[in-house]
Amino acid sequence: MDWTWYLFRSDGRINRALLWQALLIVAVLAALLGMIGQVIHLLTAKGSLTLSSKLDFDFGLDDLFKLVDPRAYRSLASFDRTDLILKAFGLALFSWIFLATAIKRLHDRDRSGWWIVAFFLVPGLYSQFSDLLPHSNWVLPFSLTASILWLWGLIEMFIVPGTSGSNRFGPDPLAEIEDGAASAPAKNWDQQNEIEFVPPSASPPGGMHVKRGA
Repeated sequence: MDWTWYLFRSDGRINRALLWQALLIVAVLAALLGMIGQVIHLLTAKGSLTLSSKLDFDFGLDDLFKLVDPRAYRSLASFDRTDLILKAFGLALFSWIFLATAIKRLHDRDRSGWWIVAFFLVPGLYSQFSDLLPHSNWVLPFSLTASILWLWGLIEMFIVPGTSGSNRFGPDPLAEIEDGAASAPAKNWDQQNEIEFVPPSASPPGGMHVKRGA
């Protein structure tokens, strides 16, 4: 597999399993960055063995929308420079991986990558700023629409299989896997070509022998 294409490019198609795998990779990378942050704090703690608990790398999709919410920046005041660098790097990396793989998964459903706006951007922004909206009945349709779009996107990308065969975005990824897994049929043993009968007068003694080079 071309891992650069898989994790960082948005062209082509991937199946459901590869999208789930991408989320697992993000979780592993988040844990790794968290460990790196703790090691850095230990090395700079001047003998103190107290672990820092301020850096949280439990990456969630809602973290992306905190970037456009001024209220979220208040919590960054308690972060030191190392935490800020690791947090910014991790958020950018994880966001890119998610968007690249999610768009390829939408392609597998024969949908444009711009559907990510309806399935992800709109519900995410509503969830981030919903507490600022007044508690009124006219807000209910917006809440219902955001929930439906989020559920629809979840089903489209993680549950429903892709379109069968090639579509406008490329060949069927499952067909490629099946073609690659199918092994060539075993070559039949041609006894007539590999075995010869030697007459008794010949040397070595007569009988049935395997041809040289067979």
